[in-house]
Amino acid sequence: MVERSLSMREAFAEAWKETCAVSSSSSSSVTLRVPSDKTFLIRPLEFNGPCNSKRVKFEVYGNLVAPYHPSNWKCKNNICRRWIHFHGVTGLTVRGHGRIDGRGHRWWHKKAFEISKSDNVHLGGGLTFKDSPRMHVVLNGIRTLSVSNVTIDAPELSPNTDGIHVTGCTNVVIDHSRIGTGDDCISIVDGSAFVTVSNVTCGPGHGISIGSLGKNGAEDKVEYVRVSDSVFIGAKNGARIKTWQGGKGYARHIIFERIENHDTTNPVIIDQFYCDHQHCTTKKSAVQINNVTYRQILGTSRKKTAVVLNCSKTFPCTDIVVEDMHILTTEDNDATYECKNVLGKAQGEN
Repeated sequence: MVERSLSMREAFAEAWKETCAVSSSSSSSVTLRVPSDKTFLIRPLEFNGPCNSKRVKFEVYGNLVAPYHPSNWKCKNNICRRWIHFHGVTGLTVRGHGRIDGRGHRWWHKKAFEISKSDNVHLGGGLTFKDSPRMHVVLNGIRTLSVSNVTIDAPELSPNTDGIHVTGCTNVVIDHSRIGTGDDCISIVDGSAFVTVSNVTCGPGHGISIGSLGKNGAEDKVEYVRVSDSVFIGAKNGARIKTWQGGKGYARHIIFERIENHDTTNPVIIDQFYCDHQHCTTKKSAVQINNVTYRQILGTSRKKTAVVLNCSKTFPCTDIVVEDMHILTTEDNDATYECKNVLGKAQGEN
């Protein structure tokens, strides 16, 4: 592969500028296409809006590849926060059967792909994201968002490589995707509401997570999330809610239903004492967790204790419903539940 990444970056920037400048009717769109059977080595790129057209397509049928070594990224002012970033583009669709490869196995600490401050965004159509230096897909501050038919692939031991990270987004649908990473398959954090996740296969990875919320005393809010008809295969966690001590805000109106676990370490977990590689102490405040339903959660657990609901004594979890949950250990024994400071009910067959 010939190192011509600077000129390639300029070519992409110029192509985007021309595409963004084209006007079209509300029923048509303008398209920038990465052709198939081609591999493009590119350094960090910013695709900024607003664009003149109300519908803009970025189609990836070839491969976009990051420089092999971090020193070759050559970011503006030597600050590299992300690799590919779309910002302020209304009506954006990113799709295709190509691959976006961050080559993060050399260094796991930068975001690969982000869409921010945009409305009516569609992502998918067969895209593959591979080996991001950190989070694979960051979706930030988007109103009306759909993600469908994407594949995300990173090694189990790659740190902080969340598959899809949703922050500050509303009216979100994520479906029919396969995610395997070294961190959360999907993480849903502050400011997100009305999020629907379905038909997702997760593993390896740390589950589909609400949070983490409330770090460093932050006031974080997530509500109206439904996760359904999904499968965890060899994942560390399954249906997960995680909050830090000392935080404020809430996680509420959440449903996990029709979930299958295959050799999952922690199929169901609420952790109001989340502490990620730091020295943490018990605090008087906590993110309030209430109105959470687990319905038809099935499968096998690597651990005998398959369900852990560990809530704060000061701010207990309330209105927690467990319905028709049936989990065995991988040795085909009955699994156990562990609940602390949880108010709610169990119904159906458990």
